[in-house]
Amino acid sequence: MKKFLNRHWLTLTGIAAGAIAGFFYWKLVGCQSGQCMITSKPLNSMVYFSVMGGLLFSMWKPRQKDSPRQP
Repeated sequence: MKKFLNRHWLTLTGIAAGAIAGFFYWKLVGCQSGQCMITSKPLNSMVYFSVMGGLLFSMWKPRQKDSPRQP
């Protein structure tokens, strides 16, 4: 578990930040008519922003070193 967290901490941070941003977007901007698919419910907004945050933060993930090739 610790190895997983060490490897993916940046993506997990992006997911958490996206969920928080999605909640505040729903709360402050939202959808007046209720017809918007993403912003009509807080769960939809949080899931969408979590995915976007995880993808955005994972762009800055450092590359893993390649293992040496065996001859």
